[in-house]
Amino acid sequence: MKNESFNKPPKKATNLSLSSDLLAEAKRLNINLSATMEKALKQEVSERLSEEWLENNSDAVNACNKLTESFGLFSDAYRKF
Repeated sequence: MKNESFNKPPKKATNLSLSSDLLAEAKRLNINLSATMEKALKQEVSERLSEEWLENNSDAVNACNKLTESFGLFSDAYRKF
């Protein structure tokens, strides 16, 4: 079985400023702050990358949509719906 730990990038320590009440409640609930932050940050990065891609490619998407509106899709003759 392949060892997956070789494929993961190393972790880097960082400092965060959090509400003291929120931090106390998270500790009380035994919430793993690193895992929770990493999960939330992955989601945020994914959303921002999607937004960035749409912004960078909006002209091409619009051009493709105009072509489709004008000429249809190559498969239109074969669709059953």
